[in-house]
Amino acid sequence: MSKTTNLNETTYSTPQDASLIPTIGVTMWLGWNGILVYLLFYLIFFATSFQRIVILGLLTTSLLLPPSFPGTLGTIIGNFILFQAQKYFGLKITYEDEESIRSIPKTIGKTPIFACEPHDVLPYNVFCFGRCLELIPGDVGKEANVLVTDAISKIPIMRQVYSWVGTIPVDKRTFRNRLKNNQMVAFIPGGVQEVTMLNPERPQELVLYLNKRKGFIKLALEGGHPIIPVFCFNLDGSYGYYFPRGVFFQQIARNIGFLPMILWGRFGIPMGIPRPQKLHTIFGKPIEIPCEGGNVKDESVDKYHAIFLKEMEALFERHKHAEGYGNRSLKIL
Repeated sequence: MSKTTNLNETTYSTPQDASLIPTIGVTMWLGWNGILVYLLFYLIFFATSFQRIVILGLLTTSLLLPPSFPGTLGTIIGNFILFQAQKYFGLKITYEDEESIRSIPKTIGKTPIFACEPHDVLPYNVFCFGRCLELIPGDVGKEANVLVTDAISKIPIMRQVYSWVGTIPVDKRTFRNRLKNNQMVAFIPGGVQEVTMLNPERPQELVLYLNKRKGFIKLALEGGHPIIPVFCFNLDGSYGYYFPRGVFFQQIARNIGFLPMILWGRFGIPMGIPRPQKLHTIFGKPIEIPCEGGNVKDESVDKYHAIFLKEMEALFERHKHAEGYGNRSLKIL
């Protein structure tokens, strides 16, 4: 990985390599979406009675075992996956002010919240927070974990794989406890709702579902935690997709934590791994948040939520021309 500095910006670049080994690494992670679908299809229509017993036994065992199983070996596999993903996507990281993040003290109330956008079909771009990659500067990077939909923890095999790469299920209690324990939090505030708003007929428009996402602002105000806006370019377009539209399907997505859909990626394989897009994730400057403890005011939530939206949009606008997004716009709903 090479490093370049331009004024206050610092960029780390990885040469892209989508050859066999990186492809295998990404398949070990993101390939399970398709593997499990194909396995279910085989189980229903083709498997013998003995094969059904074996397959169902393996899947049930995965659900009964802890997500971290088999411990150290799982971590080793997860690190391999992350290093190969870094090559596969030619990961590029830019900090508008790296020192402002590096200098965040490891003290109660200063643990930052990294708010990452967009979600797109799959928000796999958050793998850049993997501890083994050592891309998050300062002490905050040593506690890196990404909060993802709780639905992952209920899917066999995937619950272990996603644990290996450093993700944990998102809920308000986990979010608050991590902050209290001085552990960094990274998540996608737009969530699965953004997936329901994807529209291939309007590719010039990137939709972020953020106007009603204020819960993390309140949590930040409880302890005075800085919020760091993060935007990833080139995540969109990594998959082709189709899903039924309408309020009914939006409600299903909200209830189960993901949107059932048909997608196709590299080589056009249905439910396969994403195309090897060259990802560029840009970290904005921290937004300082005051501490209001257990008496957070609604007007404070609205004030700092508005600041966050403004900073996220400004982050996109500052970099969109350099990333080939000059004719595109951000729409925040």
